[in-house]
Amino acid sequence: MPEIFGFDCYSPREIAERVETVGVAKANLPITSMVALGVLAGGFIGLGAMFATLVLCDAGLSFAVGRVLAGAVFSLGLILVVIAGAELFTGNNLLVMSYVAGRIHIRKLLANFTIIYLANFIGAAGLAAIVALSGHAGTGEGAVGRTAVALATTKVALPFAEAFFRGVLCNVLVCLAVWLAMAGRTVADKILAILFPVTAFVAAGFEHSVANMYFIPLGLFLGADISLADMLRNLVPVTLGNLLGGAGMVGLVYHTIYRRKLTQGGGSHGKTG
Repeated sequence: MPEIFGFDCYSPREIAERVETVGVAKANLPITSMVALGVLAGGFIGLGAMFATLVLCDAGLSFAVGRVLAGAVFSLGLILVVIAGAELFTGNNLLVMSYVAGRIHIRKLLANFTIIYLANFIGAAGLAAIVALSGHAGTGEGAVGRTAVALATTKVALPFAEAFFRGVLCNVLVCLAVWLAMAGRTVADKILAILFPVTAFVAAGFEHSVANMYFIPLGLFLGADISLADMLRNLVPVTLGNLLGGAGMVGLVYHTIYRRKLTQGGGSHGKTG
């Protein structure tokens, strides 16, 4: 397939097989590794969010330019996750491919989703606490802090349906970024593959559950008039939307296209692990 298209990257069919195999490995990680890598991923996404906030606080940028630049620098988060190595809930939605192929049990899938999600929260909120304590919000004559508070306040004010569908669109792009990165054979390939989908979701204003685990706690720490209940009212619909977008609209679709016939008639779910 790569030769037909003249590419030196992995073909879509090869990517599907690789994602499925990697999913098995991720689902069978020791719990200590899963937690540690999940905390790292939350922190990595938080670093990207911190970088994006710095760009967005510049009132001299036009709306579109500011959002595109913020998206480009936010890509740092997923680049760190993919290249440095970490476990991110939104990207791990692709483990659904390993499940429907019968290679991991539903318990493994749900355990991975739950542990990684909670660990991501610890990493992202923990970074938000450190950033708040560092005085970073006071830079730019307080513009960074004002922008952080405005972002958190705007996110918790989203109606349920709007937050949900923004979550769907976000994780379609995030999982496509991970998918494209799996096609690459070099670090440069992977970084370039991640850059454009992530820039697109940030620029468009879509909602990423793990990024919000940084944005909203940071707003709380900086004195925004929001509560823990407000945070949950954002995270619940965004997380559900992320699941539909990543697991359903990317993972299951690509499984159906490239892997379904290969796994039909196979054993019951969970033969491996």
